Amino acid sequence: MNQKPIPKEFYKDKKVTVMGLGLFGGGVGAAKFLVSQGADVMVTDLKSAEELSASLKLLNGLPVKFRLGEHSEEDFADADMLIVNPAVPDDSRFLQIACDNNVQIDSELNIFFRLVPSPVIGITGSNGKSTTTSLLGEMLKEAGIKTWVGGNIGVSLLEHLDEIRPDDVIVLEISSFQLELLSRIEMSPHISIVTNIAPNHLDRHKTIENYINSKKTIIHYQTEDDYTILNYDDPALREWEGECKSHILWFSATKELEHGAFLKNNEIIINHNSKRTVIPCPTQTNIKGIHNRQNIMAASYAAIAMHADAGSIKNAIAGFTGLEHRLEYVNTINEVQYYNDSKATTPEAAIAGIKAFDSPTILIAGGYNKKVSLSQFARECTKNTKYVILVGETANNIQELIQSVKDEKAEPEVYVATSLDESVRKAYEIAESGDVVLLSPACASYGMFTNYEKRGKRFKELVHHLEE
Repeated sequence: MNQKPIPKEFYKDKKVTVMGLGLFGGGVGAAKFLVSQGADVMVTDLKSAEELSASLKLLNGLPVKFRLGEHSEEDFADADMLIVNPAVPDDSRFLQIACDNNVQIDSELNIFFRLVPSPVIGITGSNGKSTTTSLLGEMLKEAGIKTWVGGNIGVSLLEHLDEIRPDDVIVLEISSFQLELLSRIEMSPHISIVTNIAPNHLDRHKTIENYINSKKTIIHYQTEDDYTILNYDDPALREWEGECKSHILWFSATKELEHGAFLKNNEIIINHNSKRTVIPCPTQTNIKGIHNRQNIMAASYAAIAMHADAGSIKNAIAGFTGLEHRLEYVNTINEVQYYNDSKATTPEAAIAGIKAFDSPTILIAGGYNKKVSLSQFARECTKNTKYVILVGETANNIQELIQSVKDEKAEPEVYVATSLDESVRKAYEIAESGDVVLLSPACASYGMFTNYEKRGKRFKELVHHLEE
């Protein structure tokens, strides 16, 4: 990671606008830090105070000014600095106003990268970021390494800077939006992990090339002293090799690698620096699917690179129960298992979810249209599900795609519902002993729910109410 430190005092008496507080406090960490450094802070968000109530509570008592429910041009023209939430689109006219007035534009993650004294491990990819981030954090902690986990996973570490020591390790989930902003300061992590690449957020990035280029920020500014951990099973990532200046560490679930990590007889074999490490990987891990085996390998390789021992890595794998909304077991009713995979907001993530089960699967899918192809998802539905219940903006499109590839196959039947509530009721009515009911939408939740978390929580509520 190319360190370009700036003194904390840089922010003292600066007039700073924080654009986007966020429903989950995305701007809270930045606002708290800036106040602690003596900055004059204005937080502005298009959402109302009522919508942002949870985030606003976290700033109670701090000398922060707010402009909510609207943006005002003066907050962007008459400021020394603008801190942008990653969700703000590049074509926002307010960003242009800041640029026209020579206002420095930055982000919470960028500030953290400049100031943190510890090595950073950054994890990105289209799917599996959160699981890999959380699991790696557990591996390092199990090995007795002081570890801080944060980033896009929902935790700001900026306000903890004073507690972080040079010997600590930082593990960050980093989204494509965050990487776009990080490219402005030309910095990359010491160890970069890329789990996979598939079309995503094309409603924002417009083209797959733009999306991939944003992801490449995680490797572009590394040096020969850094490491890149890449998924060998992903053809798009194999093409990155020529652009990496760092040491490349490959992992594969399908091929034995002379130099790298791979699976063999329920063991993870890691050939690294002329040393062979064997990590037993339980047949029945608490997280299902081959994609999660890949996540486990990526995390294990990074842990080895940071000198964690095999025993600690094994213990962390065995004890890891997975994350909420990621193939999360909910309940068993009448010998039917219900799983919440609301985090599967891309076709590829939902395909991985479907393939994780051998049992007959009733799938609930559909949602907001992110302008990505759903054709392969529809094909996998015809191969791996017995019934598909569809909701949201993409429901009719997915139904047509399934019908176009179904041919003479009797399954899956397709039903279009008007709500998630109706979907769960329908699944309950048709499910038979031994079936799995899986919410794995392949789409974002916008238009029906504020985010995938609220969709997942509602699904769990509905499932638990089935027993009443």
